[in-house]
Amino acid sequence: MRKIISAIAILFAFLPALTLNAGSAFTPFGKWRGVFLIREGVEVPFNFEIQGKSIKDAKVYFLNAAEKFDGGRLTSRNDSLFISLDQFDNELAFRIEDNTLEGVLHKQDGSGSPIRVRAEQGKAYRFSEGTRQPAGDLSGTYDIVFGKSDSTIGLFTQEGNKLTATFLRVTGDSRYLEGIVDGNQFYLSSFIGSSPSYYKGSFNADGTISGEQIGVRGSQSFAGKYNEDATLPDLYSLTYLKKGYSRFDFSFPDLKGKQVSLTDAKYKGKVVIVAISGTWCPNCMDEAAFLSPWYKQNNKRGVEVVTIYYERKNDTAFARKAIGRFGQKFDIKYDQVFGGPADKQYVANSLPSLNAFLSFPTTLFINKKGEVARIHTGYTGPATGKYFTDFVKEFNEEVDKLLNE
Repeated sequence: MRKIISAIAILFAFLPALTLNAGSAFTPFGKWRGVFLIREGVEVPFNFEIQGKSIKDAKVYFLNAAEKFDGGRLTSRNDSLFISLDQFDNELAFRIEDNTLEGVLHKQDGSGSPIRVRAEQGKAYRFSEGTRQPAGDLSGTYDIVFGKSDSTIGLFTQEGNKLTATFLRVTGDSRYLEGIVDGNQFYLSSFIGSSPSYYKGSFNADGTISGEQIGVRGSQSFAGKYNEDATLPDLYSLTYLKKGYSRFDFSFPDLKGKQVSLTDAKYKGKVVIVAISGTWCPNCMDEAAFLSPWYKQNNKRGVEVVTIYYERKNDTAFARKAIGRFGQKFDIKYDQVFGGPADKQYVANSLPSLNAFLSFPTTLFINKKGEVARIHTGYTGPATGKYFTDFVKEFNEEVDKLLNE
């Protein structure tokens, strides 16, 4: 199987850079249902839509629950179609066969192991259309434990057979998951351009659930119980300054190579938000989608924002390209700097004042004196509903308090 996949990838790599045949009746525009074959017997469905009037101006959107995610660029070569997933340095490479696509998801530079994928045009359902009546209503909040890890909050919303969900951990949330309820079984999946996500499980009348998260590299079991008051540890207490440190600082290059530090005149006397991030990180993307417009609205109040990116490669040219794309995608107007490779131990070593580094992103609130006021571990994104609303409220209250000091 591995040899077959590699052969497909090599075939795509050497196709000449031409457009679709002029006489072809095929059009890529419309809705598609795709399936990743992540391992023998395990298929992960996803939905996407291609909009536009030509390949050149086409836009690809991945559809997950309430989200329509702007996913990537579309190009064609002969009888093949390519979706460049630049944010994750990935590519979907398809061979066109009538109204179906067959191909692989792989890294743009060809590294790593490709994942087989196929897609059918005109199909909008996700999992099987024929399902049993739900054995109950799974909607609500659950205390969940994955393997031996810390507690997780499971958030489920069910309407008939349709199910949406997310899992919120101290490190962030699993974003928008979509699926079905079939009897007392449930299935969830998500894809925005990185690795596909897939969860399956069952629920009981006593409010307990159990299941498995299945990925390309392995699987992990989970179990939980209904609890509307489910909570996580205080996300402002997990990361803090070590003893002996009163300030947080760094010195990293921006996209033009200029060294940036919190001691720069630009930041003096201002409240500063520092986000430790990565362009490859879905929760970091959610934070950028919040911070970018927030900064434009609040910058004149005496607030600055700077993001430190840790990337897939410790290569300046690669990082500048990735960070530049990211900044353009989210229309970022605040400072962006490159900290090094996306390795948690490397991050901890490069920022020695922190007790530990637990999650991308981690966000610091710096007061007007240059002192750390609070540090938030992870990110609670819009898929979490009321938890996101609470996070935004706390974020604004903290900034208001620091501005008024």
